[in-house]
Amino acid sequence: MRTPMFSILVVSLNPGDKLVETMRSVVKQSYGDYEVVVKDGGSGDGSLEALQAYLKEQGCQDRVRILIQPDTGIYEGMNQATRAARGEYLYFLNCGDALASEQVLARAAEEIGRGQAQETSHGTGQGQVQGCQEPGRDYDSRIFYGDIYDALRGQVVASNPHMDDFACYRNVPCHQACIYHHSLFEERGYETGYRVRADYEHFLWCYFCRDARPRYIPVTLASYEGGGFSETPENRKRSAREHREITALYMGKGQRLKYRLILLATLAPLRTKMAESPVWSGFYNKCKKLLYRREY
Repeated sequence: MRTPMFSILVVSLNPGDKLVETMRSVVKQSYGDYEVVVKDGGSGDGSLEALQAYLKEQGCQDRVRILIQPDTGIYEGMNQATRAARGEYLYFLNCGDALASEQVLARAAEEIGRGQAQETSHGTGQGQVQGCQEPGRDYDSRIFYGDIYDALRGQVVASNPHMDDFACYRNVPCHQACIYHHSLFEERGYETGYRVRADYEHFLWCYFCRDARPRYIPVTLASYEGGGFSETPENRKRSAREHREITALYMGKGQRLKYRLILLATLAPLRTKMAESPVWSGFYNKCKKLLYRREY
């Protein structure tokens, strides 16, 4: 069977109308070399029936495979979806999110084509996890990441165009902003013991242990619904705890202390509040975008 360029992976469980809404943004793409894997945990709300009716109406049933399988949470569901995927590149799209325009996949494919042949060398930093490769290996860009549109606040959230060790400590692009080469999930998927930051841990594993240096592409990939599981007060606390645990796996104590001090000195907590404020988020994101554009 021919390998498509992209596998769009959608994990669902009783999503209501959101599953069809998300699928509409995929079906409208001008670029056709993709498949969709819907990994459903056993919905009983009629969402799968509505999806099948929509796909039949659009005549695109052959593009979408529905995998119904129980799971213990979203990250196990995402792992199940990656094992079913056939595409060269994997892209996770949550129910309720949408591809930002009809040209997203076409533009992403063009940017990936430009970057595939560009191999350089880079050390793997101070990774301490057993099984990490030695510094100095060649690598290619097997993670491509862009920007997202925050639908909750009505703002484009620009990603840092330069990903280094400090950027990995501070934060990495959310999974709706990242396109992964399939090989990065063939060896291991998400560590499901992390309830909120398993995607963050996997990104750091790719970066520090597999020399998968991320490449920025100037494309707004997704319209992100926001206000989800990871943004509840309880899970924000869990997120901070998991961040400490994960960074301790991949970075030395002195390195982590240095980065914490830099964040404090640059008023990171205040900037986070500005980014999340309905009043200040527009101004903050415009400033950030201008800064990143100058660096890029």
